[in-house]
Amino acid sequence: MKLDSKIPEGPIAEKWSKHKFNVKLVNPANKRKYDIIVVGTGLAGASAAASFGELGYNVKAFCFQDSPRRAHSIAAQGGINAAKNYQNDGDSIFRLFYDTVKGGDYRSREGNVYRLAEVSVDIIDQCVAQGVPFAREYGGLLANRSFGGAQVSRTFYARGQTGQQLLLGAYSALSRQVSNGKVKMYTRSEMLDLVMVDGKARGIVTRNLITGEIESHSAHAVVLATGGYGNVFYLSTNAMGSNATAAWRAHKKGALFANPCYTQIHPTCIPVSGDHQSKLTLMSESLRNDGRVWVPKDKADSEKIRKGQLKPTDLPEDKRDYYLERRYPSFGNLVPRDVASRNAKYVCDEGRGVSTTGLAVYLDFADAIKRDGRAAIEGKYGNLFDMYQQITGDNPYETPMKIYPAVHYTMGGLWVDYNLMTNVDGLYAIGEANFSDHGANRLGASALMQGLADGYFVIPYTIGDYLAKMPYDKVSTDHEAFKEAESRVKEINDKLLRIKGNRTVDEFHKALGHIMWEYCGMSRNEEGLKKAKTEIQKLRKEFWEDVNVLGTNEELNQSLEKANRVADFLELGELMVEDALNRSESCGGHFREESQTEEGEAKRKDDEFSYVAAWEYKGPEAPEELHKEDLVFENVKLTQRSYK
Repeated sequence: MKLDSKIPEGPIAEKWSKHKFNVKLVNPANKRKYDIIVVGTGLAGASAAASFGELGYNVKAFCFQDSPRRAHSIAAQGGINAAKNYQNDGDSIFRLFYDTVKGGDYRSREGNVYRLAEVSVDIIDQCVAQGVPFAREYGGLLANRSFGGAQVSRTFYARGQTGQQLLLGAYSALSRQVSNGKVKMYTRSEMLDLVMVDGKARGIVTRNLITGEIESHSAHAVVLATGGYGNVFYLSTNAMGSNATAAWRAHKKGALFANPCYTQIHPTCIPVSGDHQSKLTLMSESLRNDGRVWVPKDKADSEKIRKGQLKPTDLPEDKRDYYLERRYPSFGNLVPRDVASRNAKYVCDEGRGVSTTGLAVYLDFADAIKRDGRAAIEGKYGNLFDMYQQITGDNPYETPMKIYPAVHYTMGGLWVDYNLMTNVDGLYAIGEANFSDHGANRLGASALMQGLADGYFVIPYTIGDYLAKMPYDKVSTDHEAFKEAESRVKEINDKLLRIKGNRTVDEFHKALGHIMWEYCGMSRNEEGLKKAKTEIQKLRKEFWEDVNVLGTNEELNQSLEKANRVADFLELGELMVEDALNRSESCGGHFREESQTEEGEAKRKDDEFSYVAAWEYKGPEAPEELHKEDLVFENVKLTQRSYK
């Protein structure tokens, strides 16, 4: 299979403008003849559905929550990047493009990333027009702050709840189209299969999560905006319901899955406190603007802190190791996430961690409060400090926060071309559900940027190029392909309900998460990955023999919902391990212990691995087939990343 990325020819700054001119258009009067399904209503899905409705298409939008406002996009805290250069500090579209490619450790497509940087400036204007309450300077101009991997301030924010405010903006645009009758909203509906007719994506099969009814929906094109697969690790900063089922079921229908081993571990999260936890809590990267990361220089002091014999505030400055500032003087505490996370692991592995588990470092605001005053810090981060205090019982205004890395985002996803279409005709993937923009490591504040870029400014253009060649004819849900898909979904549900084993779905999910974190987490090696593969295969076999799924299909049944999702995680987890085994280099968030510099940094092998790894499903229990899309760099020079 030859992968055609469809990147336009010509200078990088002109590619998107020329492409928009060259794509085929759909006459406004004809748009109402086409139906589009959008699965997922976070930032990418809500903005895409609203834009399609505004253009005149008939849209069906699906979410498993009771409202689009509950999409996990709402949990994003720190901000959204855009190359506005309001601070006059040297930012530009090209610098944002360069920082993103470098931050992703040179494992992303230049064409896609430049387009992302280019449309970033339009996103801010769009959101301000919607009434998103971005922070402003005293004079009324929009404020910016810094995020990791950049030496300019380009992040727009709304205190520590930027995702919520942006989602409310997209939701208002979506609600307008629902009211106009252009978007039909299906809440509490989960996609369980993709329907193909004549080799094209023509619809989906869903389960009504209230009644259990299996339903079919037909359209001319299907857009997946279903987020990432971080919950394969069980403990992550993702919402409990976040899952990979829609993307994975599409993968099993032929859509290639790209770079599944690229997962992001966020450096600033509230540490694990015990086995009782079902999720972890993010502390925004924006806190690293003013917070200083440190651990004691001496292991003995760390031990005293862990035993409660010494308070961090009593430890003198000369006994503290501000290790990020020491190792990376140019970027300091604002190094990219993968670098910050690995360094936190290193100092904890040395025995200098500070929580009772030994798995935490300090994020200290004492200097910032002394410099700017408590009121200024409260104005920037008040809601984050309150959240931290409610969860931990510690007051971060008076004592340093304890933080530790946790799974947060996945750079891998369904393979898409420049038009955001997968290798399956008529099937698109946008936002975190695709692989396209972040390479092996996403920079902070770029997820919101990509979601809204894809939904508002990219796919409304590119989907028309496909639909313009499609006949208006609709496919009935009585078609044999829909009946077969429905039958397959019912068969899987019935099989899960019949097992009546001895272990809960959560037990299996926790066991999988432990394997993934231990062997395919922050640090990976060949021996561990091979062990993980064997253990996942064994666990999957046990799941299908011994899981206990309570209740019936014809009711609200969260046990059955989870069972479907965990069944898919057990397959996806093995593919992640296989991809990590295949990629014997280190790059970004994928750190192979066998491939590191003398200073412990990720060491790429550009001559062997400068490609996108796109995996093709070949059937149950069969090894997946690897296809490669070579990455070509014409505007950025491949170098060893350095944030010194």
